[in-house]
Formats: sequence, C-alpha cells, structure tokens
Amino acid sequence: MRAIPIGGLCLVSALVLSGCSQLSRENAVDRTLQDINVVDESNLNSVMLTVSDPNEGVSYFQRALTSQPDKIELQRGLATTLIRAKRFPEAVAAWSRVTTHEDSTPEDEVALADALIRTNDWTRAEATLVAIPPTHATYRRYRLEAMIADSKQDWAKSDAFYETALGLTTTPASVLNNWGYSKLTRGAPSEAEALFGQAIRANPELFTAKNNLVLARGAQGNYTLPVIPMTQIERAQLLHTLGLAALKQGETTTARGLFREALDTHPQHFEAASRSLDALETTVTN
Repeated sequence: MRAIPIGGLCLVSALVLSGCSQLSRENAVDRTLQDINVVDESNLNSVMLTVSDPNEGVSYFQRALTSQPDKIELQRGLATTLIRAKRFPEAVAAWSRVTTHEDSTPEDEVALADALIRTNDWTRAEATLVAIPPTHATYRRYRLEAMIADSKQDWAKSDAFYETALGLTTTPASVLNNWGYSKLTRGAPSEAEALFGQAIRANPELFTAKNNLVLARGAQGNYTLPVIPMTQIERAQLLHTLGLAALKQGETTTARGLFREALDTHPQHFEAASRSLDALETTVTN
C-alpha cells in the first residue's frame, strides 16, 4: 500500500476542518438572519395593522401575499386592514378566504360575521355565528349576537347577549354604547341614557356615546347638556345634536337657540350648525 505522508494528511484534515468550520459559521449566520427576518416581518405586520393610513396597510399585505399566498397571518392582516379602510365587501371576501385555511380558528369566523354585518348581510352573519361551537364564548361573538338580535327586534335575546358580552370584557364602553342605542331605538330613552352614561364613565373619550346620550335626553324633552367631559369642539357638536333633537320634537324656538349657541361655541366656523340654522329660518319664514 502506498504510504500517505503524515504532513499531507494533517494538511488535508486541517483544510476539511476549516471548510466545515466555515460552513458551520455560514449556516449559523443564515439561521440568525432568518430569525431576524421573522422578527422584523412580525414587527412590520404589527405596524401595518395600525398604520395611520389603513390603505397603506392593505397595499403592504397584498404585496406580501404575492410571495406567500398561503400564510394565514398575512391573510388575516389583509382582512383586518380592509376593515380599517372601510372596504367592507373586500373584507368579507378576505375573511372568507381566511376561514377556509387549514389553520383558521373560530375567532376568524367571528371576524367574518363582523364583516358581513358591516355589509348589512345579516342573514349570512347569523348563519356564520350559529355554526361556531358554543364553547367559543368571547365578548366579540356575543356583541355581534346582540346586534343580530337587535336587527330582528328580539329584545329579550338582545339584552341577554349584551349582558353576557359585558361579563366577558374589561373595556365595556363599546358594548354599553351599543346596548344604549338598542334601548333608544326601541323607545326606552331613559334606560338608554343610563347606559350611555356608563359607557362614557368607562371611556370618557368615546364621543359616539356622548352624542347618543344627548339624543336620549332630547327624546325626553331635556335640551340641556349633561355634565360629562367634553372639549369646546365637542360641546358645539353636542349643542347642534340637541338642536336637531329639539327640531324633531317640533321645538323650533329651542332648536334655533341651540344652533346659535353651537355656532358661538365652536372655535372655528361650524358649517353644519350654520346650515341647520339657515334651513330652519328659511322654513319658518316661508
């Protein structure tokens, strides 16, 4: 047998070990870069879900899906940003795709029902919720169940669902506001007023509840602003809402005074109140 010089063998071994070491370092770098990319992608996804212009988020997730069309996180991101952009028919299609994914969850079905309600497809929304196992008991689900009961004027179910939803959330302002509006539409303004008041105490920034509270007071012939937190602009807007409520009740003199007060209160020109006052005065003159 031909002898291999020991020196040459050591050199070959060293080269092999050097190559293995280099390969190992490259693999480690690749893995590290891959991990960084995953983290960066996750962070970017989160940013795009809350970006100030939701249409930017829509464009981002649409581009991302061209290279990873089966990734459910991206599908959910697109559907969520379409809702934020108020592109509801597209959101229904997007959430429908999510719910057919093998990794979809019952919460994805709830999100689809939410999108369907936003397009006034109450029948399909109800069917979607009915198909979800009762063990999936979440605030969002029962809030939607209550809204569907409202649409059918099934007040007993509506109240039961709203109460259940309240017990499942630590941020009840939105559901209290919805429940109050339900009471207002069924002709119970005093009960509505109480619920709107609770909503505002839970979230003093919720202007919708403030506006609804004023509507509930106006429906009872009470045209004074409630003692609640409000900015100067909000005060002007609420005075205008009170004026509209007074006008609906036939209280034209009260309405005129409220429209004028709204104009005086607003720090800028208040176009809506100005139009309301002009329309009222034109009608009275004629």
